[in-house]
Amino acid sequence: MKIPKLFYAFAIFACAAIYAVYVKWNVDFKTKDAAVDLENLLSRESSKIDPSVFYGIMFDAGSTGTRIHVFQFSQKPKEIPQLIHTTFKALKPGLSAYADDVDKSTEGINELLTVAKNEIPEKLWKSTPLVLKATAGLRLLPGEKAQKLLDKVKDVFQESPFFVTNDCVSIMDGTDEGISAWITVNFLTGRLNVPDKKSVGTLDLGGGSTQITFQPSTETTLKSSSADHISSFQMFNTTYQLYSYSYLGLGLRSARLAILGGVERQALKEGEALTSPCLSPDFQGEWEHTKILYRIKGQKAEKPLFESCSDVIAKLLSKKVYKTEEVKELDFYAFSYYYDLAVDAGLIDVEKGGTLAVSDFETAAKNVCKTMEVQPGEHPFLCMDLTYISLLLEELGFPKSQTLTLTRRIHNTETSWALGAILLYMDSLHNLQY
Repeated sequence: MKIPKLFYAFAIFACAAIYAVYVKWNVDFKTKDAAVDLENLLSRESSKIDPSVFYGIMFDAGSTGTRIHVFQFSQKPKEIPQLIHTTFKALKPGLSAYADDVDKSTEGINELLTVAKNEIPEKLWKSTPLVLKATAGLRLLPGEKAQKLLDKVKDVFQESPFFVTNDCVSIMDGTDEGISAWITVNFLTGRLNVPDKKSVGTLDLGGGSTQITFQPSTETTLKSSSADHISSFQMFNTTYQLYSYSYLGLGLRSARLAILGGVERQALKEGEALTSPCLSPDFQGEWEHTKILYRIKGQKAEKPLFESCSDVIAKLLSKKVYKTEEVKELDFYAFSYYYDLAVDAGLIDVEKGGTLAVSDFETAAKNVCKTMEVQPGEHPFLCMDLTYISLLLEELGFPKSQTLTLTRRIHNTETSWALGAILLYMDSLHNLQY
């Protein structure tokens, strides 16, 4: 039987159609597989770095050393950040020690930047803010010298792989230092943005300056305080109003120099020595401050050592410190040299810290001074320093019976201004949609 030509044409068309369907199905299948593979690959890559995890780097350029803090955070939507981990390293001397040779400052800065590079995943370097804030050490320098140091650091920062802005290097206002320390302590103790938890005040005693900061709970404090003492700022969509004041020159080391009769950054003439009734009468030695070596010695006085020392310090503090009545009603955390001196006097454990009554500093001062009337002891400045702290707290308005919490770390994080400052800085970047 002869097959019609039309049938052949139809058969060829059908085969072609079936082949076309097969090819399309096969291509679609492979395309879907490729899309799935790509999606899986991207998913695996993104899972290596949790998008809710981020970092911040804060350099603390203090009067006695430069320190780096690398903070790792996580944050859930509509919640404040949570601190996951902190890396810390310090180098001496302070940045201000390089005022006459700024190029030498870069070695230490680069060494600390290496710490950040080793700690932060490389993929996050470009999005990690890098900041340096200098405190009393640079505030005490002549303006031109301080600016040259800042410019040199900024040059190093701009060559780094991290995120920097025009204001990434600056001298920190003393009040801002106090506010940032307050943020640190209240953040670490879970008191920020928690309506039913009362905030705590902070006392920070550095080498060149000292700060007191608290959140007033009465209109009386706000109305009776100078405008210079009240500061407002916004963070985490909340406005805070704080009493915060910084006393430049009343940090522990600057106070020592003043008690000894010296002047900041002014060396002694050959053969001269600084003397003080706050030292053991027969003591002779040397003390270095801001890279100047001073000869110091004690002097005999008609009164007992504690009383003679108290008289000198009372004159130093007279009319320089403001009292606030509300401090009597608040809980305060004290750190930095408050903590170190309490350890040296055996009042608290070096690792655990502890709580002390304000009077404990005075009692310790009297005991140490009495002992030092006979011999200098291991810490020749201990009588002077403890007496200074006890009188400083009294001038600030703290009754002798008030209890202070002394701590170096909260949840393994330093109780310094650094954490509060990087939180405030990153919050401002977020508000600017960076």
